[in-house]
Amino acid sequence: MPITRINEFQAKPDKAAALREFLRSVIGRIIDAPGCRSCELLVQRDDPTRLAIIEVWDSVEAHQASVSRIPPGLLEQAQTLFAAPARGAYYESLWKGTGGTAA
Repeated sequence: MPITRINEFQAKPDKAAALREFLRSVIGRIIDAPGCRSCELLVQRDDPTRLAIIEVWDSVEAHQASVSRIPPGLLEQAQTLFAAPARGAYYESLWKGTGGTAA
């Protein structure tokens, strides 16, 4: 059963664009990792300093192995962009629906 990882970030007010670019570069490394099914970067509609990454993986272990694809020095540089510590958690799907229009 696939697992979803939701990561939340808040940039310092003057670092939102830099954090966005950093996260895009990280996604480029993660999306090619074994076991990664999808990865999406989102920005909060009314607060551009808040971002989220939604990742879908074959397993928690696959996600954890992917972290080694990001050089430690790059992660250390990212710390200067955060207004608060990044948060992340694993989720299992309970239900999935699709939208549509009624006939």
